Amino acid sequence: MQLEVGAILEGKVTGITKFGAFVELPDKKTGMVHISEVASTYVKEISDFVTEGQTVKVKVLSISEDGKISLSIKKAQPPAPRQAPAKRPAFNGRPGDYEWQSSSSSRSGESFEDMMSRFKATSDEKISDLKRSMDNKHGGFGRKPRGNGPQQ
Repeated sequence: MQLEVGAILEGKVTGITKFGAFVELPDKKTGMVHISEVASTYVKEISDFVTEGQTVKVKVLSISEDGKISLSIKKAQPPAPRQAPAKRPAFNGRPGDYEWQSSSSSRSGESFEDMMSRFKATSDEKISDLKRSMDNKHGGFGRKPRGNGPQQ
């Protein structure tokens, strides 16, 4: 059997190192799966993903002129289905939390001016809460520095 780049084969893991795993292919040739090609997530320990003697499906990435075969386990797997992004939590009234609405879910019959006035009121409340909290933490903005500085 002739190996070619892009072929997907099954092989047996014959050795594990800190940088990759060696896989024996059907024609008794051995290739290496680099640690970055083991899984689509971060791999700290290869032994968490494969064990010696395990049969794995691999994709041939390259074959060098000196016969070294580069393999990938993650590229031999079908792509994972894309998940919809998680919905944001609802507004709970704390400073820094925002209520997002799409135009389809806006309040029925509410005019643009009504929405703007509601936004302005909410924004003014948040700004005053922020200023109040900053004044309490820093003693206000009108503080004068203490100490006896250089005399002029």
